[in-house]
Amino acid sequence: MKLLKKTLGSQVYSFEVQELRESHFDSSWHFHPHYQLFTVFEGTGTRFIGDDIQYFEAGDTVFLGPNVPHLWRSDKAYFEPNSGLQTHGIVVYFTEDFLGNDFFNKSEMHRIKQLLEHGQRGMDIVGEMRIKVREGLQELMKLEGFERVLKLLTMLHQLSLSVDYQFITSLGYVNMYKVSETERMQKVYDYVMKHFKEEVRLSELASLVSMSDAAFCRYFKSRTNKSFFDFIAEIRIGHACKLLHEGTLNVTQVAYESGYNTISNFNRQFKSIVGKSPLVYQKEYRRD
Repeated sequence: MKLLKKTLGSQVYSFEVQELRESHFDSSWHFHPHYQLFTVFEGTGTRFIGDDIQYFEAGDTVFLGPNVPHLWRSDKAYFEPNSGLQTHGIVVYFTEDFLGNDFFNKSEMHRIKQLLEHGQRGMDIVGEMRIKVREGLQELMKLEGFERVLKLLTMLHQLSLSVDYQFITSLGYVNMYKVSETERMQKVYDYVMKHFKEEVRLSELASLVSMSDAAFCRYFKSRTNKSFFDFIAEIRIGHACKLLHEGTLNVTQVAYESGYNTISNFNRQFKSIVGKSPLVYQKEYRRD
């Protein structure tokens, strides 16, 4: 079991760049005191950031501030032995003082300082800016010395001027997790990802983490900013979005494969969470 609080940092460089190539992404729910710019080149699954849950696929690109809990959980198929599947991503980690204590407090850095503040809620990078960031991260992997620092600053400057982003966490979201809660929350995520297609029994999960039903519901809401049943619904709808993207099943089949026993309940929850019907969502995705 990995610690909820991740330890990072280079003793040689002012910031850290990593290329990730594994059978699946890190499956632990964690946070760290670094800013993070991350993009997925290969892989699909469910993304948890703060109080937000989304389906992810190649192209997913985010900028996160320090101590925002996150997890890119690869789909179940990636954990199967000899699946032949692989994930690929590039991530940059840096601290606000990686160029000195007051560097970003200078007037010339005003826009980047604002970007860092926006990162506290997490930013989902979209549109043309997503392409620029992905290409920039690939280039950054090849650079050394001053050019490496200059490239990162240029990317942050471009991000600070862009409107191609959406905030990820809800307004006012605050990380309420403690390192000591690692095992408990990991059990919750593991259980839900394994059983969300079935009837998820609150009593069974509460017992798993040694809490009463009522205590678990209060605990979960205080940590995630949502009820446990809203959490389940978002995971199911995220899975439904993935299936609609793949396009091999009709809407009724997608509903049942995502844990819904009635199409009416599925349609109602899908529209409530996504803002449009499953059929409209699928048509718009195919048109894009």
